[in-house]
Parts: sequence; C-alpha cells; structure tokens
Amino acid sequence: MKAIQIHGFGGPEVLQYEETNRPEIKSNEVLVRVCASSVNPVDNKIRAGEGQAKFPAEFPLTMGWDLSGIVEETGQSVTKFKKGDEVFGRPYPGKNGAFAEFIAVKESEIAFKPDGITHEEAAAVPLTALTAWQGLFDHGKLEAGQKVCILGASGGVGLFAVQLAKWKGASITGTSSGENIEFVKSLGAENAIDYTKESTNNMDSDFDLVFDTVGGEMQKKALRLIKKGGRLVTTVKPEVQQEAKEKNITVESFTARSDNDILDKISALIEKKTLKIFIAAVFSLKHAPDAEKAGGEKHAPGKIVIHVSEP
Repeated sequence: MKAIQIHGFGGPEVLQYEETNRPEIKSNEVLVRVCASSVNPVDNKIRAGEGQAKFPAEFPLTMGWDLSGIVEETGQSVTKFKKGDEVFGRPYPGKNGAFAEFIAVKESEIAFKPDGITHEEAAAVPLTALTAWQGLFDHGKLEAGQKVCILGASGGVGLFAVQLAKWKGASITGTSSGENIEFVKSLGAENAIDYTKESTNNMDSDFDLVFDTVGGEMQKKALRLIKKGGRLVTTVKPEVQQEAKEKNITVESFTARSDNDILDKISALIEKKTLKIFIAAVFSLKHAPDAEKAGGEKHAPGKIVIHVSEP
C-alpha cells in the first residue's frame, strides 16, 4: 500500500511517499481502508521528535492522526463494527497513522461516521473536536450559564470549542486575529477580541474558565481574566501554576485521548447540524508533504484535509 512515512526526525522534507506493507490487525483491532485524514499541530511535534516523551516513535512511522474510512476487516474480539461500516476517529499518536491506504486501529479509537457528510469532512473532526470537548467539559467542568474565554477561537480546536460551548449554554468570548473576528462571532461567540490590537486589560475578569490553545504570553495575560476558584485549561505547556495557586485557580494541561463514546456524541451533534465543519484545503495523499507545509502557514479557518481514496 502507499503511505506517507518518516525514517527520522525533521521538517516536512523528511516525509516520504512510498510503498509499505498493509498492516495486520490484532484481535481487538479493526483494519480500515482510509478515505481521508487531516493535518494537525501534533504532526509537527512528532515529526520533529518533540513528542517522544508521550508518544515514542519507531521508524519507519506513518503520519496522520485523524481518519475517516471504511472497515475492511475486524479482529476476533471486535463486536461493534463489521466489514463495510463507515467510521471515523483519532488513532493513537506515535503508532502508524492514517496517511496511508490502510490503518489498523483499536475498536475503542473509532466511531460510526456521521451521516450526511463526506469522508473529507469527517476526517476534519476527531482530534480537534475531541480536544475541544475534553478541554471544556472533562477538564474545564463547563456548565450552562458560565462564562468561558477561548484563546485561539478560530483555530482547529477553537472553532469546535466555541460551537460546543454555545450548545452547552455558556457565555463565550473568543480571541483571534482581526481577519477572523466575524468568523468567531458566526460560530456563536458573544464577544470576539482581536488579540493583536486589544489588551486583556479591557476584558472582563470574571470568567469561570479560560480554555487556552495558544500558550505563551496569552496564557499569562489570561490568568487575570479568571475569577477566584475558576479554571485554566490548556492544550500546551502550563506556565502560570504558581500565580494561579495564589489566586485559587485550577490549572490543567492535557492531551486529548481517543474516546468513541464522545465521538458518538459529537457525531450526533454534526447530524443535527449543531456543529459545523470547516475545511481550508484538500490535498491528495501524494501531496501530503505540501499539506503539512500549508498547515504551518496562515490560511482560512478550518482543517487541511488529505484525500486518500474514494469510498
């Protein structure tokens, strides 16, 4: 089968389009014929060797940790899926990914693909939507009527976080660059802040939760926005633990986990059109290195998708 693999750490130049063996599955795994995958920031970290502590890589490593496709074969202990089912999910990073014609995944890592959308659209969902859900609800404990500030609201995680927070009934402020302010408002944010022009000094300071997908100085500045007893949840390195402790603010950093129960809930929201999917560009599998380069550049809101095969 064809796949995009790396044989060592580095930039997009180490990505190779090559022939490799079709994976064999274990008893608790499903072989999926991949129709589409998508680009994520974790790709850069794993490819550069920055993810070794969490996701140790063995070479050659097939990239791609979003997938949508069709079940080709199931292991003996698999009970939920059968050959021909359309599925989507987030494979475990560090193990061979979905920039390939076939992938072996655990039954627990996939769910039934939402009806009424393409495989390209489905592949734009799992990692970022899981991250948004777990950041807001599992770690952030967000409830209806609470106030949340989402840093990076127009990004891959942020655009789902705004929509999920709206569905939950929260009051939402999102930060973004100026050209994406109207987009953030269209997702459901009552307030959209251009972080390149507006100071956090002019923002409310009684948020129950700040969900940070940006880090750095923005995370430090955001601490003053949270009320006493509130929470700061971040997808990047936490840099404000001591200051947060002094304000009685809980700080959590997390990496999204695969969870097909949550994916089922996300799928239902997509089918009800509560969650919208945004795609910035689509590349072929052969041109996945170009897609990875594009992922690191400024582009329209939405995911960069890799088309692998027709359903």
